Amino acid sequence: MIEKSSTDFNGISQDMIQLITDLYPICRSITGNGIRETLNIIGKIIPIEIFEVPTGTKVFDWTIPKEWNIRDAYIKNSKGEKIVDFQKNNLHVLNYSIPVEKKVTREELTRHLYTIPEKPRWIPYRTTYYDENWGFCMAHEQYQSLNEEMYEVFIDSSLEEGSLTFGEMLIKGESEKEFLLSCHICHPSLCNDNLSGIALSSYLAEHISHLSLRYSYRFLFIPGTIGSICWLSLNKEHCSNIKYGLIVNCVGDAGKFIYKRSRQADAEIDRAVVHVLENCEYDHEIIDFFPYGYDERQFCSPGFNLPVGCLSRSTHGRYPEYHTSADNFSIVKPSFLSESFSVYLDVIDIIENNQTYVRTDPFCEPQLGTRGLYDKIGARSSSQKDQLAMLWVLNLADGNHSLLNMSERSGIDFSTLREISDILVEHHLLEKC
Repeated sequence: MIEKSSTDFNGISQDMIQLITDLYPICRSITGNGIRETLNIIGKIIPIEIFEVPTGTKVFDWTIPKEWNIRDAYIKNSKGEKIVDFQKNNLHVLNYSIPVEKKVTREELTRHLYTIPEKPRWIPYRTTYYDENWGFCMAHEQYQSLNEEMYEVFIDSSLEEGSLTFGEMLIKGESEKEFLLSCHICHPSLCNDNLSGIALSSYLAEHISHLSLRYSYRFLFIPGTIGSICWLSLNKEHCSNIKYGLIVNCVGDAGKFIYKRSRQADAEIDRAVVHVLENCEYDHEIIDFFPYGYDERQFCSPGFNLPVGCLSRSTHGRYPEYHTSADNFSIVKPSFLSESFSVYLDVIDIIENNQTYVRTDPFCEPQLGTRGLYDKIGARSSSQKDQLAMLWVLNLADGNHSLLNMSERSGIDFSTLREISDILVEHHLLEKC
C-alpha cells in the first residue's frame, strides 16, 4: 500500500517548481545539447541512463534526423538595434532553423515570421523539424510595427550529423511486468507543456523508488514522436513486459483532469484511472482514444497496442496558452502540481494493490458474528456500507475477480474493498491467488 498520509506533498510540489525553474531557460528540441543539459539536471534527482542514437539510424519508417544546436539569433533594424533577441526568449526562433546571416527586405522577412494575431502580445512556438528552413516568432503587435525597408537577420545554429538523446530509469519491483511512464522533453521554455510533466515524472520516480513495489516501473524522458518511435524500435522485443502505461504531460495548470483511454479502451490502466478520477474531488473528463496527440499514439499503434493512456490536465490545444510564451509560471502552480502528483500516486496504488482473492471455504456465507466482524471493521465502528462491502468481497472472491472488478461490480470504492479484504485475510477467510 502506498501511504499518502506521510507524503510531503508541499515539499514535493516546491521541488517540482524548482526543477521547472532550472529547466525553463534551456532551448530544447528533438535533438541537441538542450536535451542533454536537461537530462543532466534530471540526473541529479534520479539515476537515469542516457542513450544516444546516431543520425541516419532507421527506426521503423522514420530516420533519426540531423542534430540541431543553436547559440544565438536576432533581427536588427537599420540602427543596429536588436528588435528580436533569442537570448531574451528562445521561442523567438523557429525551432530547428538552419543558419542564416544576411540583410533582407521587409517583404522577405515577413515570409519567415510567425505570430498569433488573436493573441497579439504572445510569442508562438513553431518548429521546422523535417523541412530545412529558417524563421522567427514574435508578438503580433511587434510585427505590426515593422516599418523599415531592410533588416539584418542572424541565426547561429548548426544542423549536422549527431544523435538523438533520451533518458531512461527502471525501478525494479517483485515482478518483471512493467508500468511505463513517459514524458516528452523536446519543448523549449514552455512550463505546462511539458516542463510540468518532466518535473512530475522525475519526483514520482524518486518517490516510488523508496517503496516496496509489486511491479517494475520504467520512466522515459524522450523527444516527442521521434523519441517514442526510436525507443519502441530499439525495445520491440521487450514491449511484452509493459502491462500498464501513462503519458505524463500538461499536469501543472488549473485545468480539469483529462484522461485519454488507451486504444484497448478497457485495459486495467484505463479502469484504474477512471476509478481514481470518479472517486476524487477534482473535476475531470474521460475521452476515448484517437490517433492524434502525444506519444500514446505510438505506444498504441497496431503493431504494439500497448495499454498506455494519457493523463493530463489541460491537454494539447485545449488551453489558450498552449504553444505560446504565455505558457509560463503564471499558469503552473505548486498546488496544481501537488494535485496531479496525488492523482498519479492513487493510480499507482490501485495497480499495486489490485489483488485477486479466493475464499478458503467457498460454500455459503461464513458466520461473521462469531468472528466479531459485524461489530468492528478495522479501527472504526461497523456500518451498513462496510458490512455490504464485506459480503461483496466474500461473494466475488472466487479467483476470477480482482478488487477493481469488485469495485466496478459493487459500486464500492477500491480503498474500502482493499481494507475489507485485508481484514478477511487476517481472519483466514480469504487468501491471495
